[in-house]
Order: sequence, then C-alpha cells, then structure tokens
Amino acid sequence: MNTAGLPTAYEHGKRLTAPGSTIDPILVEIVQGTLASVEMEVETAIARTSRSPMIRDAHDFRAGIHDRQLRKLTGRSYSALVHPIVRDFPLEGMAEGDVFFHNDVYESEGGIGHLPDLCVTVPVFHDGAVVAFVQAFGHHDDIGGAVPGSMPSNATSVHEEGLSVPPIKLWDRGVPNKAALRIMTRNSRMPDSLAADLDAECSACLMGARRLSDLFARYGRDDIETAFDAILDSTTETYRREILSKIPEGTYVWEDYAEHDGVDEPRLHTQRITLTKVDDAPADPETNFKGGARLIVDFTGTAPQAKGPINHCGDYVGGNFLKKWLAPILRNLADTPERMAELDVNEGIVPLIEMRFPEKGTLLTPIYPAPTNARTFVILRLLGVLAGVVAKAVDGQMPADQETIRYTGVYGKDRDGNDYLMREVLGGGSGGRYYADGEDTIHVVPDSRNLPTEFTESRFPFIVERLGLAVDSGGAGRYRGGLGYEKHIRMLRDGHFMSIADRSILACWGVKGGKAGMPFSVVIDPGGPDEREVDALADAEPVKAGQVVRIRTTGGGGWGDPLDRPLDEVERDLVWGKVSLEGARTAYGVVASGGKDDVSVDVEASEALRARLREERGDEPFFDRGPGYARLAAGATASEYDWM
Repeated sequence: MNTAGLPTAYEHGKRLTAPGSTIDPILVEIVQGTLASVEMEVETAIARTSRSPMIRDAHDFRAGIHDRQLRKLTGRSYSALVHPIVRDFPLEGMAEGDVFFHNDVYESEGGIGHLPDLCVTVPVFHDGAVVAFVQAFGHHDDIGGAVPGSMPSNATSVHEEGLSVPPIKLWDRGVPNKAALRIMTRNSRMPDSLAADLDAECSACLMGARRLSDLFARYGRDDIETAFDAILDSTTETYRREILSKIPEGTYVWEDYAEHDGVDEPRLHTQRITLTKVDDAPADPETNFKGGARLIVDFTGTAPQAKGPINHCGDYVGGNFLKKWLAPILRNLADTPERMAELDVNEGIVPLIEMRFPEKGTLLTPIYPAPTNARTFVILRLLGVLAGVVAKAVDGQMPADQETIRYTGVYGKDRDGNDYLMREVLGGGSGGRYYADGEDTIHVVPDSRNLPTEFTESRFPFIVERLGLAVDSGGAGRYRGGLGYEKHIRMLRDGHFMSIADRSILACWGVKGGKAGMPFSVVIDPGGPDEREVDALADAEPVKAGQVVRIRTTGGGGWGDPLDRPLDEVERDLVWGKVSLEGARTAYGVVASGGKDDVSVDVEASEALRARLREERGDEPFFDRGPGYARLAAGATASEYDWM
C-alpha cells in the first residue's frame, strides 16, 4: 500500500515478449525514430498552443511515451510516471478519448515532485486494447496555495502549497470534465492561462496517441512490442558495457547538502549516497536482465525530513523515477562527449540500478503532509552527490558540480491594475570537466530557457537593463567552471520579488584541485540608499518603482589545479570578460594588466606568483566546497568524505 492506502500491486516493468525474441533491426530503428518524432511533435504542439510564459516561453515541461508495462520508451528527457494512473484505473476500463490527470505528490508514485507540476496521460489503443501511453507534465504558473506561484518558501504542510488532485479522468471518451476543470481554474490566480495550458497538453497528447495508433496499425502489435523490448534491451546492454564497466568494483561514500528549508535557520541538510558496484547480480528474465554488473545506490544517512518544503517523495516503486532522473550523470563516463550525447536514458537503465531507501521520515522518504514545493533542492543536489561519489571511484574523471535550478520572479499590479506574475528558471554554470571548461548559463531542465527580454518588457511593468555573464562566477581550475547569469530588472511600478533558490551559501563544489564557483545572490537597489541582500528563499520582498533587482546565478565548480591552467587560456578569459584582473591573480596566479582590448600577461611575474602559491598551500581535500561550508559546519572546511 502507498501512503494514501491505495494498492500498488499493479503489473509493471515486465517484458512484452519472450526473452530471445528477434526482430528486423531496421524496423527497430523505424520504431525508435517514430517514438522520438511523436514525442517531439507533442512537445512542439504544447509549446505552440499553450498560454503561460512558464510553459510556452520557458519550456518547463516534458513529454514521454510509455508501453503498457509502464516502461518509458523515449530517452530525450525525463518524464513523470504512468504508474498512479494504472493503479487507480485498470487498463480494461479505459476507452479511446480518455485523458487522465493528477498532480498529487503523495499519490504520484514518486513521479510528481511538487503541486505546480500538472500531469496528463492518454492511453493508446490498438484493436480495442491499451498498448501504450502518451504523457506530458509541466510546471504551471499557479495552482492555488498561500502565495502567487504556489511555492511558499516557508510552507510547513503540503496543504499550503496549492490544490492536490489525485488521479482522475479529466476527459471521458473525448468529453472534458468541465466540473473538474472549473474546480482547478477556480483555485488558480491565473485561471485563463491554466485552462489554456491544460487544453494544449490534453490535445497534444491525444494527437500523439493517434500517431502511435497509426504505428501499431502499420506494423502490427507483435512486431511493435518486440521492437519496444529490443530498444530497452539495447539500452541495458549499452550501459552495462560502456558505462558500468568504467566503475571499479567496491563501495564508495559521499554526501552533499541543502543549506536551508525556509523554516529553520540555515544548516546542513545531508544527502548521502553509498555506491556499491557489484559484478555478480542475479539475472531477471522478466526484465531481460542477464545478470552481472549492477549499481546499488543506498541513501542511508540522508537527513530527517525538513520542516520546510525541500522534501522529495522518492521511495516509490523501487525509486523508479529517481533511477531515470539520476542516470544521465552516468553518461559522463562515456568514451567521448560525442558518444555521451548519443546515449538515451529510458527504462532500460532501471534493471542496472538498485535503490535502497532509509526508513520513512527523511528528505527522500517524507511522511504526508510534509511540504515539497522546493524539492529541487534535494533531487538536483542528488545529481551532484552521484557525480561526486562516482568521481571518487574513477579518480575524478567526472565533472565538477553543476548549476542548481532556481525560480525567480516578480508580481504585483500592472499599468491597468491587473494582477501579473512573471517567473522564470534562470540557469547557471556547469562544472569543469577533465577535458574542457564548463558551459555558461546552462538550464538543467532540457530545452528550457530564460524568458526573452522583448516578451517580458512588453507584458510586465519592468525593464531588463542587463542580461549577461556574471564575471568570476565560474570556479577556478585547470578547466574553469561555467559562468552564471547576471540580470538587472528595473521595476516601473511597485511590486514584489520572489525567489526559490539554493546554493546561496554552499557553492557548487570543485573537484581534484578545482575550486568552488560563486554562489547565488540577489541584491535590491544595488548602490542605492535602500541596498539590501535578499534571502534566496523569499515570497514577497517589496520592490519600489525605479529600484533595480540584481540577480546573480551560480557558477559551476572548477576541475583540476587552477595553477596548471595555461597562461594563454587565462588571457583568453580576460579578453572575453569571463575573469577579472583580480580574479586572474588570486585564483590562477596570473599577473596581467590592461583592458579587454589590450590585455597583457606578465609571464615572469605569473610564474613567480604561481610558485609562491604552490609553496604556501597545504594538503587539500579532493572536493572544494567554498567558504560557505565553514559557516554551516562549525568552522570545518571539508567533510570526512571529501578526502580520497
């Protein structure tokens, strides 16, 4: 039973065909290409017909295609789960034209992390039977709750975060449930955009279901389902051969932290992974797992659930959602970056990972009704924890820490006296890699983006005076961390600033000699009489007309010793404006002068400075967490797990 008392013994995760079934490999390619094409067509339709800035412009939504065993077939990005739908609505009772809806975190089987993520699911039919599912879920502007945007930073209960809807039938045989839609829009501060977004998502998924029905009609159910198994089998074998083989057998431990929960004072909220690589895992014919290499990911040691909204419900259906969420990190072990980009993450990785969760009542196993709206602080940090523990296993051949997602925005009354809400998901720098610098201002949500200035200035009462790179924000290293954004917004009318952000104290860590990046910060009225720094968790910070809000997002951690970075690469960073003259001196030991157009590096002075800096420093841990860690760790500069 799950926390809502509902049975979870529905069938899922098994093969559709007998082990050893064969199929023409050309047909497998056709099916795989069609699945990717349909998924992209669904997302394109949603982007073109939705209304809210978060869905239409920021593209904070995902589509996914699943088979009748609820296995995710596509690998372009993560998706929610079909499990809660099939748990509550047996396949035999579904009909063409049905659309199912849910956003209830505690009844989503781990697939929905917070209430603004609304999910629609459409069954695909062939010869009167359900053969697959098309699904879309995305972050919507407002679903009710204590504050605009439905993400109250100091929530102590999920009831404060908005309207929770367990799995329901939103459309019945092509007929929308107007009563349910009216309830949802009535609870939203943005009813028109919510209604339009839901209509776009339902219509797009119904279109995708028709496309897949055509595929089954063309080639027949037996061949298509054999192709589905072949696609997932290929992923399993590829990851076992090309990825897991790079990790030595053994057990490795590392941890990282969220820094605050919006309720208690900032402290270290631990997220720990004990990673064990085994090469003698038993076979499982139902999933076609042939035995051999497997990873055991144990979250024992993770902190108790927080009072505030940073909890994530991960311990459902064996951690199925988290397996697919975390697996992209493993692609960094591929032989080349080009090969890494070719590797999909679909249900084929699930048999390769076993997850072990602590007892109920932790950050990853919260007890209802613990709040969850800022659960990104946990699930995004877990990406870094997995990267760190794998880095310990492979002598640092993994990227340094990446950017952390954050939601920032303003709201108030526009020129006509109407309510408005502008939110966006600004990116940050990714970590330096063992072969290259990190990327600047990447967005961790695939295909998402910042809102265009032309759009926001025409719709909302503010001016974007600057949008550029935050100088010196990337962690120093042989390979520098990517830079974060610096954005200046000047308000034209009184309003309020909101922020759901992490990494304002604890920076993105550097690895193998690389240094941590710069943390997130927000300053209102910089250089003015009311200059003040805003907490990273803020619901309603007042901003007067004429004042500027300065947002600086995180820089990625550095990789390798910054004193080993070639002088010409530091000079290039100076010319590009990514590193300042002072930053070059203090972080890289490079003495330079002049402006961007006439940078001059003093080679002799730089070599002397680097020699002195090397002589002065002592033993350093394998991971650098930056100065903020000491503030929350009673003066300690590293944890016991940061040393090799």
